[in-house]
Amino acid sequence: MNAIEINNLTRTFGSLVAVDDLTLAIPEGTVFGFLGPNGAGKTTTVRMLSALIAPTRGTATVAGHRLGENNEAIRQSIGILTETPGLYDRLSAWQNLLFFAQLYDLPAERAASQVERFLRMLDLWERRGDRVGGFSKGMRQKLAIARALLHEPKVIFLDEPTSGLDPEAARVVRDFIKELRAEGRTIFLTTHNLPEADELCDLIGVFRSRLLRLGTPANLRTGMFGTGTQVRVVGDATQWIETVRALSFVHEANAEENTLFVRIDHPDDQNPALVRTLVNAGAQIRTVEPISHSLEEVYLELVENEREVAAVSH
Repeated sequence: MNAIEINNLTRTFGSLVAVDDLTLAIPEGTVFGFLGPNGAGKTTTVRMLSALIAPTRGTATVAGHRLGENNEAIRQSIGILTETPGLYDRLSAWQNLLFFAQLYDLPAERAASQVERFLRMLDLWERRGDRVGGFSKGMRQKLAIARALLHEPKVIFLDEPTSGLDPEAARVVRDFIKELRAEGRTIFLTTHNLPEADELCDLIGVFRSRLLRLGTPANLRTGMFGTGTQVRVVGDATQWIETVRALSFVHEANAEENTLFVRIDHPDDQNPALVRTLVNAGAQIRTVEPISHSLEEVYLELVENEREVAAVSH
């Protein structure tokens, strides 16, 4: 089943189209990465799906509830971490979470149990009695994540959850997200941290007012750059270019210093023939590795292509 289903969702502000005809399905138990530059409409999308603002047109179902028809049920079924979460500085960490647990209508015993559970999970238990006003940004961020999860929501929206955190705190949050996924929760994650998205996300949408591309991290790489093999040889690799290009299964081959870059469809099956051909031709091979592209390369290519298209259309 899908935790979130979006059909032609659009939001305009006057003449500005912030979200343009978004259609998307996110299966239950998925960590979905929503990637895009500042001003792309990501926060507007989250606000619509959280039933905080109404769409101009289009429909969406979140956690089984129809947007516009069951908005209260949506709010009860989700947790949300905003980019600048508000906490009560004069209250302790314990008092903050207990207050919000009561707003979620959790019974007193259940509320106390949940507060303790999440404070321990996020390494804040020893600071439970301290005023939040004295907390670092990382500690406040972790506390805000705990607040979003007290009522055990089915769908969780996390807006830049590790922004501004030191590496240790960021790792705690990433591990926590993995635990939530293991529990079967659906996480809608907006982030500018592309290595983090690559590590955490099962499905990624690249977005700039409209959905530019959707897929798993691996499929996005393959779809943008194809698959291939890099072969490091002894000496100048350019002398073997024509030998490689003559193979029927090779789409493209280039060389740089002592390395050949060969684009092929099925490296596991075709690498043996590639290596055999090079060795028979006299090449001395040092290493054979897959050509790898980062999610950052995919993202930048998509966003740059979109900018060029937008410039031409105007």
